[in-house]
Amino acid sequence: MTSNSVLERNRDVDRVVLARRADWIRLETIRLIEIAKSGHYSSVFSCAELLAVLYYRTLRLDPTNARWQDRDRFVLGKGHAAIGLYPVLADLGYFPAEWLETYTRLGSPLGDHPDMNKVPGCDFSSGSIGHNLSVGVGIALAAQLQKRDYLTWIMLGDGELNEGQVWEAAMAAGQYGLSNLIAIVDANGMGLDGDVEEVMGIEPIADKFEAFGWSATDINGHDVDAVVEAFDAGQHRSRPHVIIARTRKGKGVRFMEESPHWHLGYLGPKDKDIAIAEIKSRLER
Repeated sequence: MTSNSVLERNRDVDRVVLARRADWIRLETIRLIEIAKSGHYSSVFSCAELLAVLYYRTLRLDPTNARWQDRDRFVLGKGHAAIGLYPVLADLGYFPAEWLETYTRLGSPLGDHPDMNKVPGCDFSSGSIGHNLSVGVGIALAAQLQKRDYLTWIMLGDGELNEGQVWEAAMAAGQYGLSNLIAIVDANGMGLDGDVEEVMGIEPIADKFEAFGWSATDINGHDVDAVVEAFDAGQHRSRPHVIIARTRKGKGVRFMEESPHWHLGYLGPKDKDIAIAEIKSRLER
């Protein structure tokens, strides 16, 4: 039996509202990094639309019961983007908004990477990048064995695909026919060490997943309509599915989009004001 607080899958939410939520995630990221004095702006900005559509429309959730067995699962492979997820979880009611003010402070449940034992709404922890597609395979396989209809969603960075364990997990998902598993690759083209294709080329991503028995879709990850359509279609496949979301690191703040140096950083007062003004100008249209 489900409670009245359950947010069902694929809710009817206006696309403009979803786009505004994405920019709100960007503003909240800037605010929380001001507390920590360092953080991953551009890695969150590239996946802001993806997080907004997932949590405000797509996933079946119950914020009043974070461990409800029939909820859809979301596992964040690129765990350094958790700073963009925490405000969403607080907004939905998983934990008090006051927790956000303690971000990364001593004793806070909210660290730079998510801890499933401390953060209601986080389905698995993150740390060393590259593990969580394997975790998602295990969660999806458990649903299959228990005959539960929840879906498991994973978000990976494109640089993360350099990890061999990712491809072992992809092979296992194909072997077990995990049609309840959906991976999202935030293909923003940049990792900590620079251009992904220069550091260790991973293209063609779709062909590689398909070789392991997956289906694949390639979309513009900042086009909310395209994201909604891909997320809806991805839930009705006969095998594991990957959505390759072509994004831009730092999306939404022009000087971040034009520089490769914002993977980890801190905005000085002048740059912070410029970034906030640019984002707010879109929200005021």
